[in-house]
Amino acid sequence: MSKQAPDLTAVPCCAPLTQRRLPTATAAALAPAFKALGDPVRLQLLSMIASAEDGEICVCELTPAFDLTGPTISHHLRVLREAGLVDAERRGTWVWYRARPAMLGQLAALLTVEPAAGAAGAARECA
Repeated sequence: MSKQAPDLTAVPCCAPLTQRRLPTATAAALAPAFKALGDPVRLQLLSMIASAEDGEICVCELTPAFDLTGPTISHHLRVLREAGLVDAERRGTWVWYRARPAMLGQLAALLTVEPAAGAAGAARECA
């Protein structure tokens, strides 16, 4: 039985990691998404889905982009769905995928780094 994508509308958007400690419940809700993105193929798949011209893309366009079997691509897409990063809709024999902007926004907000006063100069010195 496949897992349901998490409903993160109930999880309040969090302040960036650099501003305050992440609540346990929020960390537990967001960790599966970060774990899913820890695989290069899944990260590329999400990039292809999120940047699709019409906001969605058919699996028939995703599979040929990789030197992997169809079942392997399906597995990676299922992991992205279960992590709440993408939604899927079957249309006839094909499945269409679209990114979940709210989830991507929460991940981005968590990782936003705003330099502290005076830190910008120090950061340039290290580069």
